[in-house]
Formats: sequence, structure tokens, C-alpha cells
Amino acid sequence: MSFQMRRAQRLGGASLLLLGAAATPAFAQTPAQDKSSTEIPAVTVTAPSPIVRRAVVPSRNAGRGTRTARVRSREQAADATPATAAPATPQQGVLPVVTNQFATVTVVPNEEIRREGGGQLGDLLFSKPGITGSSFAPGASSRPIIRGLDVNRVGILENGTNSNGASDLGEDHFVPIDPLATNQIEVVRGPAALRYGSTSIGGVVSATNNRIPDALPSCAPSFQAYGLPTKAPLASASTSPCVTAETRTAFSSVDRGVESGVLLDTGGGNFAFHADAYGRTTSDYSIPSYPYLNDQSRPVNGRQPNSATRSDGASIGGSYFFQGGYIGASITQNDSLYHIPGIDGADHKTRIDGHQTKINVKGEYHPDASAIDTVRFWAGATDYRHNEIGLADPTDLNSDGIRQTFTNKEQEIRTEVQLMPFNARFAEVTTALGFQVGHQELSAPSPDNPGTLFNGLWDPNNSTRVAGYAFNEFKFTDATRAQVAGRIEHVELHGTTPNFPTDYLPDGTPQAAIARNPSFTPKSGSIGLLQDLPGGMVGSITAQYVERAPKAAELFSRGGHDATATFDIGNPNLTIETAKSVELGVRRATGPFRFEATVYYTHFDNFIYRRLTGVMCDDDFASCGNPGAELNQAVYSQRNANFRGGEFQSQLDVGAFQGGIWGIENQFDMVRATFSDGTNVPRIPPMRMGGGVFWRDDNWLMRVNLLHAFAQNNVAVIAETPTAGYNLLKAEVSYKTKLDRNWFGAREMMAGIVGNNLLNENIRNSVSYNKDEVLMPGIGVRAFANFKF
Repeated sequence: MSFQMRRAQRLGGASLLLLGAAATPAFAQTPAQDKSSTEIPAVTVTAPSPIVRRAVVPSRNAGRGTRTARVRSREQAADATPATAAPATPQQGVLPVVTNQFATVTVVPNEEIRREGGGQLGDLLFSKPGITGSSFAPGASSRPIIRGLDVNRVGILENGTNSNGASDLGEDHFVPIDPLATNQIEVVRGPAALRYGSTSIGGVVSATNNRIPDALPSCAPSFQAYGLPTKAPLASASTSPCVTAETRTAFSSVDRGVESGVLLDTGGGNFAFHADAYGRTTSDYSIPSYPYLNDQSRPVNGRQPNSATRSDGASIGGSYFFQGGYIGASITQNDSLYHIPGIDGADHKTRIDGHQTKINVKGEYHPDASAIDTVRFWAGATDYRHNEIGLADPTDLNSDGIRQTFTNKEQEIRTEVQLMPFNARFAEVTTALGFQVGHQELSAPSPDNPGTLFNGLWDPNNSTRVAGYAFNEFKFTDATRAQVAGRIEHVELHGTTPNFPTDYLPDGTPQAAIARNPSFTPKSGSIGLLQDLPGGMVGSITAQYVERAPKAAELFSRGGHDATATFDIGNPNLTIETAKSVELGVRRATGPFRFEATVYYTHFDNFIYRRLTGVMCDDDFASCGNPGAELNQAVYSQRNANFRGGEFQSQLDVGAFQGGIWGIENQFDMVRATFSDGTNVPRIPPMRMGGGVFWRDDNWLMRVNLLHAFAQNNVAVIAETPTAGYNLLKAEVSYKTKLDRNWFGAREMMAGIVGNNLLNENIRNSVSYNKDEVLMPGIGVRAFANFKF
């Protein structure tokens, strides 16, 4: 047995024994059972599947006979009338487990987002089983990584459309979705990702908020008017304004950070409106020790040099509700100015000044038709730009200026039609059909090289994607369901590349750009089975075949990329990447013992990755191999690869204590990724194991949790170093209560204190390109307070 496994046994053996005992009948009789099983509402998710099943009630509308009317939740908008009731949410501190989907879905509800904080989605999801963050600039640029897959294989959505920044084009680029303005996050793996495209082969991270209202504010009049004439509910609705507000504020000691946000919702009659504004600022964050592993000569004052951040944003939106549906739109502005840590970033005072303007439109309609249940659509248009600013000469402060610019103009539209269920004798069948089209224009000019033919990381390029997909769900019995889904898309890309290996012709003139216009037609499919099991458990098995077309950066790159310290060389001859996956899962959402366990295996044909050659370059290809060059030459290449791993998390309510419930929780995740010759795929997360204790009642939540990450020694052959293990200790206390409006004006409050990295450990993230120069934040305390008015 390896040392690593023996260490895992010593750390986790006690927790695993407790988990095993939890499944015995003895625990089924604990006093906590009844309270736990009756106080845990179902988790509402919106991203996984285009098929939404709803309860029905008898209709009393005049002339409608026995036709049924749909009853819908807030997340799925109003049908006959504008909805006003918020969905059930998990009790504070209860592990949310989704059992009605065909693969694992990780849900981070609103209250957990408020407690955890984090400036980026990667920071917020860093410790979730099977998920981590890229943390190139902690708190400023950290993209979620799912099961070792990132950038071009993980989609990031906001309210159903792509986030459309530049985070998939460089690890130093921020994700333009701020947790301060987010109400729920869902991480979707498996077949449901086909809904969003083959570039979501690893999964989808979906953030939702109320920027496009799909229901009236909860203080508006509620009309359960299924027995009244069609126009009666809307005509009777009060025209007086209804306003709800929420403030979100936090302070953090590790980076002297301050964050605050205000959200407003109002509505009356047929209209609802939303507005929000937020901002955060941090200074260089504290670190446990010296950050640079390979250079001990630089002065450091206990903080990670060049790691300060500042960001803000605002949004307004509104919706119109009509008989059978709604339509709404929003406009959002995201701005961020943050520094890039690391030796090069600190020397050149590198920072990124990013701006995104995004317009979204969303709607839903339930026609009075026998064949069509629901029609939904989403549309978005984005104008994104960021400037990478720094010193051209570290010794000359007057050389400060724009070194590189990235722009992304992107448009997307997606429409889905869900058909009415029909009885096919062997099963009740529900079908949803979808159509998606998108267009993207990218550029990355460099003012450092004006007038040159190949100026920047790539020349302007554009791509167009058109796709159609279908989901079919079969309900054989109440306990047995199946899903079959397929997608076909066509991708056309237009760009240029130089004719490497030289930058210049023999006579000394620059090479001409060579036009490249590749096109691909990837096809994908999946099948899944969901089966209710004894003891309130649900089992699932899914298999999928997914093809992915190469993206522009993989095809057209041909220059220095400071973020990754690489000289990237695209490969216009890349072919379609194919993933064949199987996943097994068992989940339990209710009772005193809640858990989810998943194992998976994926084989990639023609896996696309950046292959480091060991050759060093400067700003152009002619410099490659010169002494003193600073950039690793990286060529986009393809090889077969295998990914396998598993995830587990659980929560056990042990018993009653001091008027509440105390219990234990634990988690485990691992992913092993190798190429067909047995060598390691680069930048893979380490195996992690953790656990803790908690106590909660209707108002209080107290929790202490330790997460141990093992050392990552499975590294690439060239230019990747091992990463030491660490222990991440966290403790939190939060309090939630209703308030007397006459006292403060607020109707609800949640406040708390969270301690992070309480052991002040040196934490380096094995998936980060700059891990040998950047430590994660040291010991810190975060205090937060949220009020609803």
C-alpha cells in the first residue's frame, strides 16, 4: 500500500466508519430523523434539462371541461398568472442533494453563497467535490475546473446564456459573473451538458439571479385564479407599486477587503422590475510565508505582491407577464481592475482593466394547445474588452502602458419547445427540442508591436455555431425513468496563421498571413437511467458520446501569452475531439443521512491540449531557443487520454442537542488523467478528503471543517513541478432571523463570521500555471451581514 493511501486511511478512517454506521437501522431510529426528513424541501434547479415536469390541479376555468392547469414554481415563471411565491430552499446548513437528474448536480443555494463569499466562481466552488478553481489571481481571476477539465470544456452561464467574457482565452482573465449578484449556482455534469454545446463536455456552471424577473415580488397580491375568466386575475391585480430590497455586505481581514451590494425588486399589475449594484475592493492579501519557490532574492512583506483587486457592476431589467407566460430583458455592466501576482506580474506591475456590457432577453410561453407544453427562449449580446497594463521596462516607470488588448463580441440565441407528454404504452414520453445559434468575433492586438503583420496573440478571427438538439424522457413507472438525448452542430471558423517555423522570408520580409477557414460538424448523444432504490435512495447510470470542435485559440494562436508564460502555437490541422464517458451514481436527499456518490470514466480520442516542448521563446518565433528567453514554447496538440475518478459527500444528523441538531459531514474526490502511453495529463487537481462537525437550528448554524489535499506528484514530463499537500481548516458561525419592521425597517437578517485557512498553511493550487510563485491567502476572518426589506 502506498504512503499516500496509508495517510488517507489515518485521516479519513474514523469518518468512513461513522458513515458505514449511518446506514444501519439504529440510526434510522434517532430523534433527528423525523425533523430532518420533514424540514428539508426539494432542491429546485433550472439548468440541467430542458424537460420540466410539473404537478397539475383540476382546472375550473369556464368552458374548459376537465382540462388541467399547470402549477409552477418561481424559477419556472408564471403560467396563467404572475407567480408570487418563492421556491422552497434547503434549510440553512443542510446538504442540498439533487435526486431527479440523470447525473450529479452540485447546488450552491443563496444562503451558502452569502456565507462563503468569494470574488470569482472558481473561489466560491474551490472546495466542492469534483470541482476546483484555476486561481491564477485569487479573488480576481479564477475559473471553475470540473473533474480536471477547464476552459474549452466547461461552460459558464448566467440566466441561461454564456457569460461571454475572455476567461476561456487566458487563465489571467476574470469571469464576468460576481457572486455578490448571484442567487444560486448549479454545476451540471453528464448528459444535460448537451443542452449547452460540445464546449461544455466537462460540465456547466450556471449562475442565476433575478435580473430578468420571472415572477412578481413576493409582497405583490397573489391570485390563484384558476377558476376565474382568463383576464380576471390580471385585470384585478393591484397597480400600486410593491418594492423589496436586499443589502449584502462583508469585510475580510486577509486582504482588508470590503464588498457591498444592493438589490431592488418592484412590480405591480403585469410588470416586474429589478435593479442591482455592487462593488468590492481588496488590497494585497496576506500569505503564510515566502511565495517564490525558485527565487529567494525579492523583498516580500508578508503579503502576495501585486494581488490587489477592485470590481463593480450594475444591472437593470424588467419583465411583462401575460396570460400563459412572460418576456423580459436586462442590461448589465461589469467592470474589474485587478493586479496579476507572480514574479513577472510584480516586476512589471501588471494589471487588467476589464469591461463588459451585456444585454439579455428571456421569455416563456405556455400555449393553449394539445401538443405543445412550453416554449422558452434566451438571447444575449455581449461587448467585452480588457486591457493588460504594465511596464514595458521594469526599471522605467514612464514605460507604463497597454501591453495587450482582448476583445470579444458575441451573440447567442437559444429556443426550446417542450411537447406534451404522451402515452407510448410502454412509457410516458416527454420530448423537448432545441435550436441554438451563436456568433463570436475575437481580437488580441498588442500596442507593443504596432504595424507588424502578426500583432498580438492572434489576428482578428470569428466563428459561427448552429446546433439542434433533442431530449426524450421515458417514465416507465414512478420509480424508473430514462433519458435519451442527441445534439448535432455545425461550426465554421475564419482566421489566419503564419507559416511557421519562421517569421520572415529569406529576403527578410515578414511572411504573409495564411487564411484558415476550417469547419466541423460534431455529433453527440447520451442515454441515462434513473431508478428509485430502497431506503429513499436513487441510482443512476449514464453513458455519453460527445464530439467537440477545436476553438479559435487552439487553431490560430501564434505569439507570447504572458498569463501562462508560454509562446502559444496554434494548430490549424486539429481535428474533432471525442469523449466517451460512463458515470454511475447513488444519491439520497432526505432523512438523517444524506449523501451522493459518483464514479466515472472518460476516454478521449484526439484530446486537445497545450504541449510544452521545453524550448524557450521571447516575443516571436525567431527568438525560440535563444539563451535567456522567458516563455515556454507550447504547441496545441492531440493525443488520446483517459480520465477516471469519483466524488463523495455526505451529511449525517447524529441527534438532538440544545434545541437543535448536531452531526458530521465529509467529502472525498479524486481524478486521475493519463495519456495513452501512461504519461500524465498536465495540471490535474490532487486527491482530497475532508470532514467536520456542525450544529444547526432554525436560526443558528455552526460548523468546523478540515479539507486535506494530498500532494500532486502525477505531473507532466516537461515544465510542470510537483505540488505539496495542505490542510485547509475552516470554521463558521451564522445567525438568521425574522425582524420587526418597526424596529429596523428590515424584515429578515442573516449575519455571521467565517474563518478561512485557520492553520495558516502554505496552499499552492496544482492546476495553476503560476503555483510556484503564488500562494493562496493565509489565515483570515470574513464577517458578513445581509438584510431583506
